Amino acid sequence: MSQPATPLHVRVMRKHVEAQDICSLVLEPVEGHLPAFTAGAHIDVHLPGNGLVRQYSLCNAPSEAGRYVIAVLRDAASRGGSQAVHELVHEGTELQISPPRNHFPLTESAPHHLLLAGGIGVTPLLAMSETLAAQGASFELHYATRSRDRMAFIERISNSPYASRAHFHFDDGPPEQRLDIAALLRQAPAGTHLYVCGPQGFMDAVLKTAREAAWDESRLHYEFFGAAPTKQASDGRFELELVRSGRVIPVAGHQTALQALLEAGIDIPMSCEQGVCGTCLTPVISGIPDHRDHYLTPDEQAANDQFLPCCSRSQSARLALDL
Repeated sequence: MSQPATPLHVRVMRKHVEAQDICSLVLEPVEGHLPAFTAGAHIDVHLPGNGLVRQYSLCNAPSEAGRYVIAVLRDAASRGGSQAVHELVHEGTELQISPPRNHFPLTESAPHHLLLAGGIGVTPLLAMSETLAAQGASFELHYATRSRDRMAFIERISNSPYASRAHFHFDDGPPEQRLDIAALLRQAPAGTHLYVCGPQGFMDAVLKTAREAAWDESRLHYEFFGAAPTKQASDGRFELELVRSGRVIPVAGHQTALQALLEAGIDIPMSCEQGVCGTCLTPVISGIPDHRDHYLTPDEQAANDQFLPCCSRSQSARLALDL
């Protein structure tokens, strides 16, 4: 795996249970200073015990210098990342992280911001709420969880300067307080920008509703934390042509394109391996990708001039890549 060019070394100064199966970590530098970040940014965290690297959004206010705060849900379907955080990371543990990267930024020119959070997806939207409140910007935060005991940071939000703009929704609560996505979108002021983060099913429902209501893609902003497996029984062999070198790399049905490239000695930056972070994004010269990611927008996928080899495949017998 390609390592970050400038790794940061941090120490866990506080670990706190925020809700059922959710813990937060306060990270401070072992030495020196932490780079500034903007709302929506995430960091790569190198986890102990299993060598995995996972992405976690920064959920504290960007104005807070000297520390990063992340929150992690213990996922029953985890491939080892969340389990490592909950069981192997403790106060005093030192970790290697990447500098912050932001693929989920706020649009400063938007007249109104509608923030929709599902479960642990609230983390980047907390930083957004802090930023928008400090700017005096127009926004609403809607935060939905299965139940109150699964809602992290509820006291922080309730006691914040933007508490009057925050709305809580519980699946097991009275019908009148449950999240009504279609109604929120209908009531949104003209020109509103939508930001959504959470489990895949929640995000799919929000984005589907927005697109069916003819929201322009430029006003839809989203970030997936993880993705369902993309392998299909019908996956077959195809080839990757590396245009710069002329090499042709075969990809077997059981392999991802990324695995084939790495086994051939091609150094491709990678991180999540689920098609959500965009780290391995690769230009396509010719051929038709079989897009299975949650990073590119529908319009970007339709252009077929780039793909994510960690999860996507090819509809054509060969994909020519700018490698």
